[in-house]
Parts: sequence; structure tokens; C-alpha cells
Amino acid sequence: MRADAKRNRDRIVEVAREVFRERGYDASLDDIAKRAGVGPGTLYRHFPTRDALLDAVMQVWVDRVTETTDKVLTYEGPTRDFVVGWFEAYVALISLHKGGPAKITSAMGVEDSPIATKTRILLGATQRIVDHLRAEGALRDDVDALQLCRLAGGVAVVADQGGLPPEAVRPMLEILADGVLR
Repeated sequence: MRADAKRNRDRIVEVAREVFRERGYDASLDDIAKRAGVGPGTLYRHFPTRDALLDAVMQVWVDRVTETTDKVLTYEGPTRDFVVGWFEAYVALISLHKGGPAKITSAMGVEDSPIATKTRILLGATQRIVDHLRAEGALRDDVDALQLCRLAGGVAVVADQGGLPPEAVRPMLEILADGVLR
């Protein structure tokens, strides 16, 4: 890729991240191109679909998922606090952009979703949490990683769409933790 084309691509991704955060994932791609200082044709050459652009924006998020999971797994306090901490981290991870929680949660477990690669990474991170809890004998037998993603994602959707502050979200996550632990 030529240096100018790479600069344009990187600029489009940077601007898309900002615009998606401000306006949600349904923001106009033409507005993103204009704000990035490129024509619509340049945007569509690099990203032929909205989902291709979303995928590029989400790559930074994928790295953050791994780092966050590693950090949560170092916690050495009470199990309930560990689970609530993971749920809070999970909600933060999927709530980086307006509309993100609904898009990610609805794609969770859907193999032909355009963002299936990213949801599999998040599901894998949650599986690490499940494995940790199972090793401690703390998790109910009928709970799996996909259910945890969907439950915490549901809370994130309510928080995102209702504009709830973190202090209103934590009690809901505590109830979830109580429901999944033995």
C-alpha cells in the first residue's frame, strides 16, 4: 500500500472511531469520509462495506479485551467481587461506542455475523473467566460463557440506551453475579 493510501486508511479508521463513539454505528459513512478529508470513493475503496470499516475500528478493541481479561484474572479477592469486576469490565468493553452494546450482544453466538470474529474473541475471554470460576467450584453448572456475555450485554444495552451512569449499572451486575454463582 502506498504511503498516502495508508495515511488515508488510518485517518478514516481514526475518524470513524470518533464518529461511531459520538453518533453510533449507524452514522453516515459519507460524513466520516468528509470529516477524514477524503472522498466517499476513497473510503469505499478501503472499506467496501460498513462492516469492513467497523471491523477495522474494532481491532484496537480486540487488543483491549485480552489486556482487560488478563488484568481481571489477577484479582485475588472474594469470588463475587471477581465476577462483578468482570461484568463491569465486560460492559465497559462493549460500551465504547454508542449503540455498541446492542450490536455486539445481538451478534454474540451468531456465526455468520459480520463481527463474528470479534464476538468469538470476547466469548473466548469470557470462557477464561468461566474456566477460572469452574476451577474454584464457584459457578453454577448450568451457566456458560455465552450466557454470561448475553446477560452482561443485556445490562450494557439498557445502560447505553438509557444513558445510565456506572453507579446505576453496578447493582444490576451484582444481581447477575448472585444469580450465576453457587
